[in-house]
Amino acid sequence: MSVSRIGSQPVLPNGATVPLVPATRAAGLIFCSGALGVDESFKLVDGGIAAQTTQAIANLKSVLAQAGADLSHVTKTTVWLTDLANFAEFNAAYAAAFGADIPARSTVTSALAIPGALVEIEAIAADPNA
Repeated sequence: MSVSRIGSQPVLPNGATVPLVPATRAAGLIFCSGALGVDESFKLVDGGIAAQTTQAIANLKSVLAQAGADLSHVTKTTVWLTDLANFAEFNAAYAAAFGADIPARSTVTSALAIPGALVEIEAIAADPNA
């Protein structure tokens, strides 16, 4: 089985390179690393959980596009929220982004590695090019 990497390693504002790639392609699937609500300079967006969720999904869309896929190809997501009190607002932003193409999902509450991050979304998608 071959594995190909999609995208390049993120670079933090301090210049450090993060040891991951945005996605990998293998066995007819695209495995997307956890997406945060950060802009292109890796700065968290303002606006709370809804804004960070919207941005995280936009970041997923960007990675999927690099692989020739889109949100409709997502089959499963795993979501981490830092505060269960944000669950309803997160759900509204998530549902708006995915529309009718809602994938299977697991959601857990835990701390995240980036201070101030409220949500992280990891995705697995069917590879339309397989």
